[in-house]
Amino acid sequence: MNFVDRGVQANGKLYLSDGRNFWEAGASYGRLQECERVGGMALFEGTERKQLENKAKAEGRIPPGQSLTLKWPVLHYGSAPHFDAEKWDFKISGEVEAPVKLSWKEFGALPQTEVTSDFHCVTRWSRLDNRWKGVLFTDVLKLVKAKAGAKFALVLAEEGYSANVPLEDLTRPDVLFAFEHDGAALTAEHGGPLRLIVPHLYAWKSVKWVRGFMLLDQDRLGFWERNGYHAYGDPWKEQRYSGR
Repeated sequence: MNFVDRGVQANGKLYLSDGRNFWEAGASYGRLQECERVGGMALFEGTERKQLENKAKAEGRIPPGQSLTLKWPVLHYGSAPHFDAEKWDFKISGEVEAPVKLSWKEFGALPQTEVTSDFHCVTRWSRLDNRWKGVLFTDVLKLVKAKAGAKFALVLAEEGYSANVPLEDLTRPDVLFAFEHDGAALTAEHGGPLRLIVPHLYAWKSVKWVRGFMLLDQDRLGFWERNGYHAYGDPWKEQRYSGR
């Protein structure tokens, strides 16, 4: 197997340049110096990129410990799931007066909005000025009547993946369920057909292949949060791992 630096997938997994499974490497999760290339293309090289990075840092747009990339790395555990529009559904449950289930056609008929925002990965890269098109979380939330005690959400995705996010974070005006990125439909490797985008938190909270959410009266850790990553994930406080 040929392991290439920075985010190469083989057999549905991601590997470091020395052949270790990226997700099983523990502390290496944030060691960007080991993985600076995607498919042979440099993420952090070039005069233009460095100039843009310096400008963005001066403007306060890049959190501490992050580097600017002009690429869009692919990072996830396992393989991208198959999308079947006829079988796909989106469910809202938990602390609501009545649960809701939408088909792909029904979800696509909801009001759509375009949002431009920055994107910060816990693996220490940031991509600026991403153009997203989709349905605002607040518009989806209008489909149910939340109970008074609902303060958190567990966002649910394919293959049992989940992430926990406080409800007040999800109701910010730039949080949306995205169909498109930079004018093109989201590909499966980037979370298509539907991905939650939470710009102010590390990107693992921007759940790929999202299929719904549960409203909760108390926080419940998601997949990566149960496996050692921070419960909240604020990039400006470098909340990468639990207990840090």
